[in-house]
Amino acid sequence: MTVVTRFAPSPTGYLHIGGARTALFNWLFTRHHGGRFLLRIEDTDRARSTEEAVAAIIDGLAWLGLDWDGEPVSQAARAGGHAAAAQRLLAEGKAYKCYCTPEELAEMRALARQQGRSARYDGRWRDRDPADAPAGVAPVIRFKAPRQGQTVIDYLVQGEVRVANRELDDMVLLRGDGTPTYMLAVVADDHDMGVTHVIRGDDHLTNAFRQTQLFLALGWRLPRFAHIPLIHGADGAKLSKRHGALGVGAYREMGFLPEALCNYLLRLGWSHGDAEIISRQQAIEWFDLSGVGKAAARFDFDKLANLNGHYIRQADDERLTRLVMPLIGEAVDGNLVEGAENRVKRAMPDLKERAKTILELSQNSVFYARRRPLPLNEKARRLLDGESRRRVGRLRDDLAAVDAWSIEHLENAARRFAENEGVKLGQVAQPLRAALTGSTVSPPIFGVMEVLGREETLGRLEDAL
Repeated sequence: MTVVTRFAPSPTGYLHIGGARTALFNWLFTRHHGGRFLLRIEDTDRARSTEEAVAAIIDGLAWLGLDWDGEPVSQAARAGGHAAAAQRLLAEGKAYKCYCTPEELAEMRALARQQGRSARYDGRWRDRDPADAPAGVAPVIRFKAPRQGQTVIDYLVQGEVRVANRELDDMVLLRGDGTPTYMLAVVADDHDMGVTHVIRGDDHLTNAFRQTQLFLALGWRLPRFAHIPLIHGADGAKLSKRHGALGVGAYREMGFLPEALCNYLLRLGWSHGDAEIISRQQAIEWFDLSGVGKAAARFDFDKLANLNGHYIRQADDERLTRLVMPLIGEAVDGNLVEGAENRVKRAMPDLKERAKTILELSQNSVFYARRRPLPLNEKARRLLDGESRRRVGRLRDDLAAVDAWSIEHLENAARRFAENEGVKLGQVAQPLRAALTGSTVSPPIFGVMEVLGREETLGRLEDAL
C-alpha cells in the first residue's frame, strides 16, 4: 500500500504554528514511507476564505521546505461530488430530509440546556413522513447515524477509543441551499484522493467518530487516524499570541531560519531518544508515529531562539549575508557605504557566533555597512571620556604606522601601545571598540579593524576624536 497523507488548511488566515507542525508531521511520515503528500485547501467557507490566505499558506509551506505532490486541491471546486455522496445516502435510506426551522432548532437547544443535556439534534424528522413538510422551508439533509452500539477507532497515537453511538446525533450533510458541510466534504475528499492516513491535531478527535460512521455508511475504506496532541504555551496554558501562536510569516520576520523552526516543531510532541539537533534527512529516516507522545507539547521561545542560534552558526556565510543586507539597508535608510555587502560577508564568521536570530545578526552588522561619521550610542559616548579619547588619538598614530594590516599586527601594535601607556589592553581595546563600532559590544575588535581596512579604521578614529 502506498501511503497517502494530506494537509488540509482552511484559507481563513495565515498558516499558524500548529498547522505548520501538522504539515511537517504529515510530510515527514509520507517521505519516510515513500508515499504521496497532498495539499487540499478547505475553502468551503466561501465567506471567510480569501486568495490572500491561500497565498500565505502556500508561501509558508514553501519557506519551510514542505513540498507537496501534484497540484493543490480546492475543496469548494469538488462540491458536486460531495452532494452526490449525500444524495446516495438519502436514496439508500441512510440519510433524510429535515425541515426544522431555525426557531425550532433554537428552542431545541434551549430545552436541552434547561434539562442539563448536550444540545444535540433530537431526530424529530428522522422517521417522519416528508408529506408533513411545512411550506417554504428548504430542508437540510441529515445523516441517519446508528443509535445502538459503539463506534470504535484504533488511533495510531492514542490507541483504541470507543464512543457510544447514542452520544452522536444526526449531523447535517447538505445545508438548505445544497452546499455540503465540512464533515461530508472531508470524508468525500479523503476517499476520492486515496488518503490512507489522516494526521491532524487532537482537537479533531471527536470528528473522527462522525467521519468513521460516514465512511462505513458509504462503504468506503477507512483511513488510519493519528491525532497529535496540541501545542500549549511554556506555562501549560492554551497557546495564544503571547506564547507564540503566530503565523509562520511572523517567525520569518523575527529572523528565524526555516530549518531551525522545523527542527523545533519536530521536537514538539515527537522524540527520537535524546536527539535535539535533527537534520532534515535524519528526520525523514527516523520519523514515525510511534515517536509521537500523548501529552500536549509546550512552546518555548527561548528554546527556539537557542536552536536558531545553532543553525545560524552552521549556516553558509553568503546565505546569511543575503538575508541581513535588506535589513541593514532599512536600518541605515539606504545610507550604505560602498562595498558594504563584501564587508559584512567577510565579518560573518565572527558575527554569526553571537546572534540568535537574523534580525539580531543584522543589527550587529550595521556598523560595518553604515557611512561615516558613525553615530555612537550612550555607553560608547561615556566610554570615550577625556583621557580615553586622548589615548585613542595617540593610538591612531601608532596604527597608521602599521605595515601589514592584519589581526596579528594590529593586536601587537595595540599591546605595545598599552605597555608604553602603562595600562591594560582592555583600557585600550574598549575605547577603540566604541570609536569604531559606535557600541561597547562587537566581535573581536582587531578582526573588526581588519575587515574595515586601514582607511576606514583611521577615518572612524579621526571622526571619534
